[in-house]
Amino acid sequence: MRTREEIPSEYKWAIEDLYENDECWREDYERLKADIPGFARYQGRLDEGAGVLFAMQRACDELNMLAEKVYVYANQRLHENTDNGVYQNLANLSQGLLVELSQACAWVEPELLALPEGTIEGYLEENPELSVYRQYFENIIRQKTHVLPKEQEALLASLGGVAESPKDIFSMFNNADLRFPPVSGADGEQIEVTHGNFITLMQSGDRELRRSAFQSLYSTYASWRNTLAATYRANVKQEVFFAKARKYGSDLEAALDGSHIPVTVYDNLIDAVHGALPLLHRYMGLRKKLLGVEELHLYDVYVPMTEDPGEKIPFEEAKRIVLEGLAPLGEEYLGLLREGFTQGWIDVCENQGKRSGAYSWGAYGMHPYVLLNYQESLNDVFTLAHEMGHALHSWYSDENQPYIYAGYKIFVAEVASTCNEALLIRHLIDHAEDSSRKAYLINYLLEQFRTTLYRQTMFAEFEKITHGLEEQGETLSADRLCEIYYDLNCQYFGEETTVDREIGMEWARIPHFYTPFYVYQYATGFSAAMALSARILREGETAVMDYKRFLKGGSSQYPLDLLHMAGVDMERKEPVEEALEVFKYYLDEMEELTGQ
Repeated sequence: MRTREEIPSEYKWAIEDLYENDECWREDYERLKADIPGFARYQGRLDEGAGVLFAMQRACDELNMLAEKVYVYANQRLHENTDNGVYQNLANLSQGLLVELSQACAWVEPELLALPEGTIEGYLEENPELSVYRQYFENIIRQKTHVLPKEQEALLASLGGVAESPKDIFSMFNNADLRFPPVSGADGEQIEVTHGNFITLMQSGDRELRRSAFQSLYSTYASWRNTLAATYRANVKQEVFFAKARKYGSDLEAALDGSHIPVTVYDNLIDAVHGALPLLHRYMGLRKKLLGVEELHLYDVYVPMTEDPGEKIPFEEAKRIVLEGLAPLGEEYLGLLREGFTQGWIDVCENQGKRSGAYSWGAYGMHPYVLLNYQESLNDVFTLAHEMGHALHSWYSDENQPYIYAGYKIFVAEVASTCNEALLIRHLIDHAEDSSRKAYLINYLLEQFRTTLYRQTMFAEFEKITHGLEEQGETLSADRLCEIYYDLNCQYFGEETTVDREIGMEWARIPHFYTPFYVYQYATGFSAAMALSARILREGETAVMDYKRFLKGGSSQYPLDLLHMAGVDMERKEPVEEALEVFKYYLDEMEELTGQ
């Protein structure tokens, strides 16, 4: 493993574009720390007129912009080498300042909502400069019916720490306390089973190793089934409590309301996927044949059906592949990609102490940054395309929106990144050199559908069922949770798959279940991206122009309106169904390629 100093400069991000050095960072840190207390001068004065409201909003934006820059720099420097004590300290200081700023601004929305009805609308008419905040104010006013009197709001706020307890307990138990029995490889060597290597073990060509790892993991969860059920049940209960307190019809409705998403979007996703379950059953049947097993178990569903070519793809070649694959997005988009590739947007290589994984991040007013740990595999090429999708979404939003709307909502966050991946995989399939490589690439795409669209929708359905039962007063015992989850696996995987009883415990290891009704957005985002990429390939420049309008939108409109502007109506089933048609097309092709 190379040290940070041994990495060539052309493969490091230009962190100096944020701050030339730590001394410059310190100046902004001290300035921000000094300015935060002064924000209190606006408290209690929002009824004085439009001028005060506008001044407050501008001051709030400026404080948050500076805080974002300070926080991003400190943390990105830490991510270069997480063992660096200097940047551990800077990251802690910046985190403390964010908390301080959050507390200093906590009064704003309650005070806005306390203004007499029609006041904000009047201010907007009185002061044209305020119009930039119209969408922000309208969204606050829209949710006013779910805001309680001041004393009750204060009481609910004081329960915030209590409400986080189930998530905190699960996280500590799952990450710090839980240990799984080791398993033996083909050579008899003992292999530790961890959260980090479980999927890698499930992809092993050694079937006995897969089976043993599967049983090691789920038998351990099963030994804690009642404790885990009580923890999950407590989290569901607190969600139901807060939704009822805020006068929502259900906690599903409450969870979706923040982004103004109707419950029908959630229901349509599940209904559309149900309609295409026969396709998933077909896919599992094909997997069973290609793996040559009499029974296809759930520990067989991650192993590749085709041989991995194992090719090494240098980063310079990866950039060329991504540029070719994303050519349908037009020369402007490709020009921004080239800028990102050559102007210090990307931190490419792994080094000692570097943060694992990959992400896109940055501060408003600066170019985005991408962290990679590039290992020269095909997966890493897709990661590059994915993260640059996030980066250019942020670039377009920042360039075209004021600070308050530059950040986009989670509902659309994965659309641009997944659209890039969709365009790239279809380009690679269309230009595959031989049938074996084509089969490998199609297998990769089919697995994206299985693990994202189908699997995340199954998770979403589990949440809808279990939260609904709690709202009806039914006890979510360990047996009941396992029964629901096992039955869903039988329904989704079908008769071609032997659904192992152990899978009934999988609900107990999904951290996202402690952020209820979050996972469905992976499936809707994937569907929207597939629909958008298909439209771009089909219609060309017209579709690209609409897509760029979406990229430029940030959060200046509600997520569904932004997607509708790009040509995708997520309030209907059609985008999900269109995505599933892509799955069917490549399933047909895979069957033809393999003679099955």
